[in-house]
Amino acid sequence: MARKARSEMIAETRTKLVSAAREAFGTIGYAQTSMDDFTASVGLTRGALYHHFGDKKGLLEAVVKQIDGEMDIRLGHISDAAAGMWEGFVERCQAYLAMALEPEIQRIVLRDAPSVLGNAYAQSSQSHCLATMANTLQKLMIDQVIITTDHEALARMLNGGLMDSAFWIANSDNPDAELAKAMQSVSIVLNGLLVKKD
Repeated sequence: MARKARSEMIAETRTKLVSAAREAFGTIGYAQTSMDDFTASVGLTRGALYHHFGDKKGLLEAVVKQIDGEMDIRLGHISDAAAGMWEGFVERCQAYLAMALEPEIQRIVLRDAPSVLGNAYAQSSQSHCLATMANTLQKLMIDQVIITTDHEALARMLNGGLMDSAFWIANSDNPDAELAKAMQSVSIVLNGLLVKKD
């Protein structure tokens, strides 16, 4: 039997660690997760974790990046499937808020990541999302769908509001009720951007 290439073995080890950590972080949370338990569950050692990710915090960052990437792909599909650019933008904002009810996203991305990784990570992880939003807003302004203003500033305002609302929903004792309030509010805000037709 042919031996696996070193790069393939490294990729497999990283995948195993991220997968095991994601399962543990998503079910019992970052603080309660024992590095020895989840590394042993996939036949690896704590040393493998240190070698590939530096520490438990580095592994959390890798898990959050993976989930962020998946969220972005899902949101992209929503935009692409919509009737038009404006509808896609609105549906994307609503879907992002609704994701705050999903247990894995709620626990890992919206609860543990901000407290463990801090604001610097949240800001860097949002750079792609901000660029996508700013680009969409600029196109909507050019097409005279929404009022004209600085598209980058507007993207920051909307993105910040959506993120803060998602944190609020995820950390609430009644997330379904808070989501309903956030959905109503985001609808009012977004509709306020539309160019008024005569």
